[in-house]
Amino acid sequence: MSIADLRKDYSRASLSEAEALPNPIEQFSKWFNEAIAAQVPEANAMCVSTVGKNGRPSSRILLIKEFDQRGFTFFTNYGSRKGHELTQNQYGALLFYWIELERQVRIEGRVERISDEENDAYFHSRPLKSRLGAIASAQSNPIDSREALEEKVTQVEQQYGDHPSRPAHWGGFRLVPDYIEFWQGRPSRLHDRIAYTLQEDGSWQRQRLQP
Repeated sequence: MSIADLRKDYSRASLSEAEALPNPIEQFSKWFNEAIAAQVPEANAMCVSTVGKNGRPSSRILLIKEFDQRGFTFFTNYGSRKGHELTQNQYGALLFYWIELERQVRIEGRVERISDEENDAYFHSRPLKSRLGAIASAQSNPIDSREALEEKVTQVEQQYGDHPSRPAHWGGFRLVPDYIEFWQGRPSRLHDRIAYTLQEDGSWQRQRLQP
């Protein structure tokens, strides 16, 4: 079979202007909760895209850890590629894709670091092995072997025991959205797309986009 022949018609649901809530964060919460209820595998997984000072984009899958009216929060090593790129260019994009519900959500906006208090609270809520790994790994930097990485983790475990402190190089970013688009798959590729754009007065303008 040719790759060009791989296709699926979408027919599970629809999205109208009347159904879309006035506030996109509330609409996202509605869809996110429906993805959880539908037992979508890792419904909290999202593609995070950043752009470096050279203008080249890069993307990777992360897990969202919090969202509210302030924005969408994720955690990483500040010295990683995405950490460096968000320091150089403080704009990013998120993409959630829930294929079981034939839905995706695109989110764009400015990215900022969250507070040390928020970082500490989340870091200490993580499993011990994850905390030790965050200390040991110089994320995105080369290493000779898997064995060398595991040895670093062992050394960190021996040094910190069961009570490691959050390292300064690890913490959270919050994407403060100014554009959110909800996509619902429909038959014959005539998909529903409802986009929200943040206005200067803090309100959201909502409009339908052509598929």
